[in-house]
Amino acid sequence: MRQVRPKKHLGQHFLTDLDVARRIADTVDACEGLPILEIGPGMGVLTQFLMTKKREMKVVEIDRESVAYLNNAFPQLRENILGEDFLRMDLQAVFAGRKFVLTGNYPYDISSQIFFKMLDNRDLIPCCTGMIQREVAWRMAAQPGNKQYGILSVLMQAWYDVEYLFTVDEDVFNPPPKVKSAVIRMTRNGVEELGCDEQLFRRVVKTVFNQRRKMLRVSLRQLFQQVQPREGFYTNDIMTKRPEQLTIAQFVDLTNMIAEELSPAQ
Repeated sequence: MRQVRPKKHLGQHFLTDLDVARRIADTVDACEGLPILEIGPGMGVLTQFLMTKKREMKVVEIDRESVAYLNNAFPQLRENILGEDFLRMDLQAVFAGRKFVLTGNYPYDISSQIFFKMLDNRDLIPCCTGMIQREVAWRMAAQPGNKQYGILSVLMQAWYDVEYLFTVDEDVFNPPPKVKSAVIRMTRNGVEELGCDEQLFRRVVKTVFNQRRKMLRVSLRQLFQQVQPREGFYTNDIMTKRPEQLTIAQFVDLTNMIAEELSPAQ
């Protein structure tokens, strides 16, 4: 069977190490019993081990050449090979509204977009595992006070517990990427409501981390172009902190403080 040619424009780096593929597949065991959706199976190196889990399973692959290969290599999966773009899919329709595990060897250039879509569908996805660029994994798992702690850390950890599982070297891919990879697992943390306006929360987090070296009393001013905060707002103790010093709970409190100041303008 003819091999699939890795395509640079799709960010394809095919995993070639079967031991690593088996270890990645085993990360879904923490989410027992749920159906599995694999993103970007390529030639199925991970797929073959996921299939041993004896669960309902589907794969989504945008590359037509890979879809043709998978249809030939995994005829038992043929009805469940979705030749679509994950970022455009209606995830409610994948397993008829049932919850599922998301996994895969994610394309590096769209991994953040994949996870933001997961956040928007978090009630459907209680567990997500897979391999991404190591630096992105560091950011997702970083704690307050760490230089890697940022937008992705806060937005993901608000809803998921993030585990950095293990590092993967460059030489187990074809073609080898220029960076190391890492395998992560994210499990819903039980938070159903943040306790603040979620859209404003995202806006606040992005605003302050876009000026991460500045104190909050400086970076937050751009949120108040239409209204002047009440006297004393900028003298609160939290305003002398920089964003990487704040816990998620403090970001929630900060969002509520800002919402109160913005409310006359809404």
